[in-house]
Amino acid sequence: MKKLLCIAYLGLTILGCKTEPKTDYVINGTAEGLYNGIRVYLNKMDERGRMISVDTAIIMKEKFVLNGSLDHPSLYFLTVNGINGRLPIILENSQIEININDKNLMESEILGLKSNEKLIDFRKRIETIKSGIKELSISYRQAKLKNDTLKSSELDNKINIESKKLANIGLEYIRENLDDYSAIEVFKNELRRTDVDIEMANELFNKMPAEIRNTSDGEIIKKRIDQLLEIKKLEKATAIGVKAPEFSAPTPNGELLALSDVVSKGKITIVDFWAAWCGPCRRENPNVVKVYEKFHDKGLEIIGVGLDGRRGQQNPKEAWLKAIEDDKLTWHQVSNLNYFDEIAKKYNVNAIPAMFVLDNEGKIIAKNLRGPALEKKIEELLN
Repeated sequence: MKKLLCIAYLGLTILGCKTEPKTDYVINGTAEGLYNGIRVYLNKMDERGRMISVDTAIIMKEKFVLNGSLDHPSLYFLTVNGINGRLPIILENSQIEININDKNLMESEILGLKSNEKLIDFRKRIETIKSGIKELSISYRQAKLKNDTLKSSELDNKINIESKKLANIGLEYIRENLDDYSAIEVFKNELRRTDVDIEMANELFNKMPAEIRNTSDGEIIKKRIDQLLEIKKLEKATAIGVKAPEFSAPTPNGELLALSDVVSKGKITIVDFWAAWCGPCRRENPNVVKVYEKFHDKGLEIIGVGLDGRRGQQNPKEAWLKAIEDDKLTWHQVSNLNYFDEIAKKYNVNAIPAMFVLDNEGKIIAKNLRGPALEKKIEELLN
């Protein structure tokens, strides 16, 4: 009897521990006018921007079905063989209806996705503002041609107001929709802008619910925000008027030379990032040689920072020394022979040639001047 009771109890335990079925998404598609056998693809973009197909359906009798399950909402793209473009969808676990527009996929109707509807409305607002700016710009040019100063000034003010509205609309949308997944997609676009207010973006991201922040898309955004915050920090460290970051590195003879040692010798110092493998650097070197020969006796010093040592470069030190000799670079040279090393990172140098002009206190007074512009600036500073 006891044995039977135990078996019965075990059976109840198993039934009681049964997991709830996972909620799925089901896309019921209507494709009027499209033939049987045409394929419909559900695609996801990876971190490198590549489109990966995750599911496929075949149109039969102008209908198709796609289904699956998601851990969290995410942006997908629907494509249809024979129709140009791709339809963005913030997909979530729900019943979804899509009516395919066989002339313009972007104008297809999507029902059952709240976040997606919000994002579509947001994009329409952007297009409305852009269209308004375009019309104002046309009117502005016409007013300028007619020498109508009052009208052109009025239109210029309106363009500035609308442009500012366009610049702020993304972060404003995020602020108003912190608990909606569509804000994640707006974040992705905002972080591609060069003028994004990254401190504000970081503040808003941290206010989003943890269940959104901790998704795979949220983690990607957090990583990008951290990168941009670091870049901004480095930009501040090498801004005009700021004392240049100190560094030291080996000379061709193997002796350590510090930036401060060079700055103390001259009135003006150029920090020149270059490399033997860098074609634009080598083409610019004759201009730098000309400037050095013309102004060295008047107080100009240069310290070249070689970024040789990139992957696949044969004998980086030999290449560096040969380039110094071939290009007749007679000023101070240092290199860690470690490609874009810690010195490059300190100066936020991601591409070369890169150049910083310092005063006699080591403060940055100009950046990335080339050819005649460099010569003119050094002449102004030393005269």
